[in-house]
Amino acid sequence: MLALGGNDVTLIARGDNLKAIRKSGMKIITDSGESVALCPAEEDTAKIGLVDLILLTVKTYHNSQAVPMLLPMVGKDTIVMCLQNGIDSYKLAADSVGYEKVMPGAAYIEAGLIEPGVVRQNGDVVRIEFGEDDGTYSERGKLVQHVFTQSGINAEFTQYIHKTLWTKFLFIATMAGVTSLARESMAELMIRPEWSAVVQSCMREIESVGLACEIDLSSLVVEDTIDYINKNLKDMHASMYTDLQEGRPLELESLTGAVVRCGISSHTPTPINSLIYAMLKPYQHGK
Repeated sequence: MLALGGNDVTLIARGDNLKAIRKSGMKIITDSGESVALCPAEEDTAKIGLVDLILLTVKTYHNSQAVPMLLPMVGKDTIVMCLQNGIDSYKLAADSVGYEKVMPGAAYIEAGLIEPGVVRQNGDVVRIEFGEDDGTYSERGKLVQHVFTQSGINAEFTQYIHKTLWTKFLFIATMAGVTSLARESMAELMIRPEWSAVVQSCMREIESVGLACEIDLSSLVVEDTIDYINKNLKDMHASMYTDLQEGRPLELESLTGAVVRCGISSHTPTPINSLIYAMLKPYQHGK
């Protein structure tokens, strides 16, 4: 979208995906049509040079490979926006490039790579929320929001990014953890009272941990999240459950693992999340 909006964008890719993008561009298929972004693609980030904005969007289990690749592109004024699952995923990038260069963010989108160079995005929920780690309302944040908006991207620069991260985290960590544990989709689980109760209890644990960590969560965060799930059951697909089915690595540490770690540090019990973590840990690295 940034490229289609006239911005100078370079995609970072590898393998067949890199070849396809170089040959034909990145094709995006949505419910309303198709478009092709014709922009450069590289695997070696040293060939790109310094940039204004980096979007870190890889799975968190690839951060150990991806974060060092950021360094050749980071200059004095570069912003690294981390749009990954989890409440503390951005910290690895911040430890590497400096906290002053990193903006935590949350991406709300249902999309996947259906073949090399072709992305399918489903549904109407497509937006980004991001902010400064310290909650300041900076000029650079306002500029980034303007660039996104001008490119047709629904983006919000917020002073409450950690509340945003925890609110999304409560939803995604529960959905990913419970569906992976049960080996069933949310649509299959929520119609059964015993599993609906597990889902709600899992969320209550995460809410308790967040409050213990002094996050100003909405008093209705669990009720609102349950309501959202029930209204969108047919579109509820957890990528961690898909990864488990396909024998790929899991984002276990950045989701359920983060609940357990924060529970320990804040002296908050997390029996359901601890059970999910223990049951899924043998599958953490894939087949």
